[in-house]
Amino acid sequence: MIIVSSCLAGIKCRYDGNDNLVPEIKELVLSGKAIALCPEELGGLSTPRTPCEIVKEDNQLKVMTKDRVDCTSQFLLGAEKVAEIAKILECKQAILKANSPSCGCGMIYDGSFTGNKIKGNGLTAEQLLKQGVQIKNEMNFKE
Repeated sequence: MIIVSSCLAGIKCRYDGNDNLVPEIKELVLSGKAIALCPEELGGLSTPRTPCEIVKEDNQLKVMTKDRVDCTSQFLLGAEKVAEIAKILECKQAILKANSPSCGCGMIYDGSFTGNKIKGNGLTAEQLLKQGVQIKNEMNFKE
């Protein structure tokens, strides 16, 4: 079983209420080879919601909205739930949304809400990596 970001399977769960549909990823879900999960919704955040990015504040990494509301606890809860599901299903692979504060792996937005990116991982990606899950994104999942 492969975990995929719900938005990549066509579920309208992005912060703006849209999706990031990749037809091949949706087909993995429909064929029973993958399960679609949205860590942000699993963590209790609504859709739509204010955009969030990871910022460094007081020498700590936090997930903050553009309006400076701390959503770290919801992002952590969502990451924990996805990690638990991955364990139960014995998932070894995930296809996650690039650059996301939850799902980004290798690169994430820098916390300035200007589109700039830095090296780093989203909270869910980091949790899955610690469990040995191989992570790809919507651009490199076919490799």
